Amino acid sequence: MDNITHAVLGASIGELTAGKKLGKKALLWGALAANLPDIDVFFSSFQKIPDSLLTHRGFTHSILFCALATLLLAWWFNNMFRRYNAAFEDWARLFGFSLFSHIILDSLTTYGTGWFEPFSHYRVSFNTIFVLDPTYTIPLLISFIALVILKSSSLKRKYWLWAGLIISSSYLLFDFINKISVDTLFEKTLKKNNITWESYTSTPTPLNNFLWYTMAHSTNGYYIGYQSILDKSEFMDVFFIPKNDSLLIPFNSDERVQKMIRFAEGYYCISKNDSGGIDFHDMRFGQIGGWHDPNAPFVFTYHLSKGKNSQMMINQGRFQASTKEEFNSLITRIKGI
Repeated sequence: MDNITHAVLGASIGELTAGKKLGKKALLWGALAANLPDIDVFFSSFQKIPDSLLTHRGFTHSILFCALATLLLAWWFNNMFRRYNAAFEDWARLFGFSLFSHIILDSLTTYGTGWFEPFSHYRVSFNTIFVLDPTYTIPLLISFIALVILKSSSLKRKYWLWAGLIISSSYLLFDFINKISVDTLFEKTLKKNNITWESYTSTPTPLNNFLWYTMAHSTNGYYIGYQSILDKSEFMDVFFIPKNDSLLIPFNSDERVQKMIRFAEGYYCISKNDSGGIDFHDMRFGQIGGWHDPNAPFVFTYHLSKGKNSQMMINQGRFQASTKEEFNSLITRIKGI
């Protein structure tokens, strides 16, 4: 999730766990702690693409890191800020819930979160919410603004606090219900079309939880469909994209390619590009405009080519900015067919 969302959720947690003892300072400490796991972005900025992909949401997003950081921060703040009427347990609750809220919220998105690092590279991803969803963030943001404005002694604070938490949490439940509904319909569509699959995934399209991107991994490629929860049709329309993994054979011995495959969790396809190299598409993040154009580009694309001395070069494809037309087409598709 984006840093603003983490911050306003962390601020709410700070108010809930330590607001009575720390006052409005609890909002600040909660917001900062909730963003601490993203310190890995600083380190990943010095790495090459395959390593940076795996560094982000790696160890600093693990249960171990959050547990250790909670204890260290609680100990340090308990010793440095004795002027507050807060015990070690109060600081531990504030930092613990804020830190763990970050990795839990991130795990609801598609990127994958390394809860079990460094013991396991398995990444947790429930794929129920887009990385930036205003419908989830806005209630928390409004609540945060109210908590900043209201006096610490105001009885209205608890109403604004709980309103933001209840509305946003209810939306997360709504997301899970949507996913179950979409997955059920997707399976029904695949069976109707006699499509066999090894695995499948589904995730919301940008900025909403109404239109979903679904993808089934078969032997030679992927069956993709888009479904709005407002659609009236009994089955999805699906189209096929070949995997073309044979194009990757010249690069298979390169460790960086294996890291990209690991990051993509096997959901990738390959295509030739105009420069003579090939493109590696991580398909989990969907297409830019795929809801109206099956040939639309994928969000995460990497250009692979052989440079001098037969060394492999990896360049990240540009993220194609959403145009007004694309946004309008998204809204139209959300309305259903």
